[in-house]
Amino acid sequence: MIELRSKMRALTIALFTLAGAWSAAAAQVHTPHLDLELSAQGTAVPGGKVFVALKQVIAPGWHTYWRNPGDAGEATQIDWTLPQGWSAGDIVWPTPERAVTGPLMNYVYSSSVILPVPLKVAADAPIGSTANLTAHASFLVCKDVCVPEEATLSVAVPVTAKSTPDPVWGPLISGVVHASPHPVGATASFIVAADGLHLTISGAAAKSAVKAAGLGDAYFYPFAGAVIDQVKPQKAVATSDGLSLILPAGYDIQHGKTPARLEGVLALGKGHAFELSAVQSGPVGSGPGPQGAVKPEAAPQPPAIIPAGPIASSAASAPNPTPVASNPPPAPAKPVNPDGLTLPVAMLLAVLGGLILNLMPCVFPVLSMKAAALARHTEHPAAARAEGIAYALGVIGSFVGLAVALIAARGAGEAVGWGFQLQSPLTVSVLTLVMLASALNLSGLFEMGLSAQGAGQGLAAKGGLSGAFFTGVLAVVVAAPCTGPFMASTIGWALAQPTALALLVFAALGLGLALPFLALAFMPGLYRVMPRPGPWMEGLRRFLAFPMYGAAAWLAWVFVEETSANQLPYLFAAALALAFGLWLWGVGQRSATDRMRLVSHLSAALAMAASAAVLIAVPPVATVQADAPNRADLHGVQPWSPRRVAQLQSEGRPIFVDFTAAWCVTCKVNEAGALATSGVASAFRQTGTVYLKADWTNRNGEIANLLKSKGRAGVPLYLVYDRHGGEPTILPQLLTEGDVVSALKAAAR
Repeated sequence: MIELRSKMRALTIALFTLAGAWSAAAAQVHTPHLDLELSAQGTAVPGGKVFVALKQVIAPGWHTYWRNPGDAGEATQIDWTLPQGWSAGDIVWPTPERAVTGPLMNYVYSSSVILPVPLKVAADAPIGSTANLTAHASFLVCKDVCVPEEATLSVAVPVTAKSTPDPVWGPLISGVVHASPHPVGATASFIVAADGLHLTISGAAAKSAVKAAGLGDAYFYPFAGAVIDQVKPQKAVATSDGLSLILPAGYDIQHGKTPARLEGVLALGKGHAFELSAVQSGPVGSGPGPQGAVKPEAAPQPPAIIPAGPIASSAASAPNPTPVASNPPPAPAKPVNPDGLTLPVAMLLAVLGGLILNLMPCVFPVLSMKAAALARHTEHPAAARAEGIAYALGVIGSFVGLAVALIAARGAGEAVGWGFQLQSPLTVSVLTLVMLASALNLSGLFEMGLSAQGAGQGLAAKGGLSGAFFTGVLAVVVAAPCTGPFMASTIGWALAQPTALALLVFAALGLGLALPFLALAFMPGLYRVMPRPGPWMEGLRRFLAFPMYGAAAWLAWVFVEETSANQLPYLFAAALALAFGLWLWGVGQRSATDRMRLVSHLSAALAMAASAAVLIAVPPVATVQADAPNRADLHGVQPWSPRRVAQLQSEGRPIFVDFTAAWCVTCKVNEAGALATSGVASAFRQTGTVYLKADWTNRNGEIANLLKSKGRAGVPLYLVYDRHGGEPTILPQLLTEGDVVSALKAAAR
């Protein structure tokens, strides 16, 4: 009888353990693009460790992100709610896939992925109890667009005296933990040289991995996003006791921010991947570096032997701490809502902001096109009204189109803002040629929309609805990057709202910009006071070509600022081919015979095709983050960074920060005007204010995030920090000497 009771007791315990193991998998949770499940490796033992894994089944064509998402994106995050005494370690990240999208490299997971997390069990967890574990997970799921998703999952894990693996999930989770990259016995070091970072890995484990997998798919995945240029190829070579890689230098290295350690995952293919933590060997700057000698952030130490061992079971001992990307996406924040804006108020301010934008220096390049259009219609009010409507549609449609692109880019995890279109050298080069073509048209080299038979018609016939629409598009693309009064806070508010509301605000901005020209088009009295058509109109038209030539020259300068002077010959060659083609087109328009017109137009088409081919052939260059602050001027400008601001605030120094860009005409007007006066220079000296410049000519995630935190989406932005600390004062977009001097004196009190 006693033997029977013992057998029954053993059977009951076995059944309880088996039931507990099977109960360690929770029900699935579904989001629009993910099927999610939270499961435990097995039962929990008091004082021990148990892995609990989040499984993602990802919709076809979509992907989620690794711990360092790459050039865009956001890693999966898990927030735990655990019983008293339990603690969670870091996610164990399997080796990701590489996904190249245009100029961006992303590190992703597609199809499915299991992300185990080590949990430390409370030492006093009662045996026989069940621990209820809850995980709130957030994801960025991307395909052609990106969608943030989140879910709350839970799992019940039995606490037993002896660990019993889950029959289904136990082997799966153990396999992922075993196969995921972890430190091995190896020596890793790096140096900064002219051609990038030279990473050397040696030791028996490295040598064995190279022998087993080869170097055909060798790739170093950094934990920090700006240490290397992730999209560029990496060169791997075998050495006598391991391997060496040449990694293209990223933004941090190019700007002298050499890390104390270079950390990441080295993958060789065929399942061979391990973590590295390399120290810098030799003196910092032993190579010339991409931009001269590189200054260390910490004194170099001898190369470290990376110990082999299991993955840590707690946050305190984990060798794989959660990384801090160099340009991390900002933490979720409350929507920016300056002055408690509502949609009607925001739309009203947007119309006012767009209206005032007509007075900003950014719009000057297209004023000549508007003036020429008005002059054409001294005796054709109906045509003026039609072109006014077409121009307004071009402006409003372009504002909405740019807003859609901006919202989509931000949804994809990119740190971009208003004016992002002029951060692309290709866009700037195309706009340069468009401005040149417009100037040549105004100079009479060729006519738009005219056949040879119609070339002799009056000036009133020139242009047309398509030309008016195109003028509106051009006005927005060139002028909108510079924000004016009311625009800055309104755009910041709009980008914090749902997409539909944001697009309404941007449409209101477009209406404001188009309003003066639209109103003039519907004012017949204007045309009665203008002179009758005559030779003066042709003279005015040719005179108005020169602002367009100036705009083309300015854009060529922006192109050089974004790339290098070595690229300028390609742009000039494309411009020359375009001008030659347009001249041939004009010859054809004025020709008397059909044969001559055909020959001229075919020749013109070939010349313009050559112009496009030259632009396509421009050799790619690494995006150069503009470093204008290094150029000395009367204020002793220094480069801006959040770290530099914090350092100066700790020293009790007043700070002036100038957020600018080479393509921002308003910024340049302020720099050559109010900021260049002797009164402002004297105020800087007397107050001891430090002048920091944040140059946004090229994309910069830190600048974009700061603009966003201030409710702004573009430049210019001027901040003055008080020497006692606290939030900065925001100055107007159009500066006066008095504005700057008063703010500096107030900050120094």
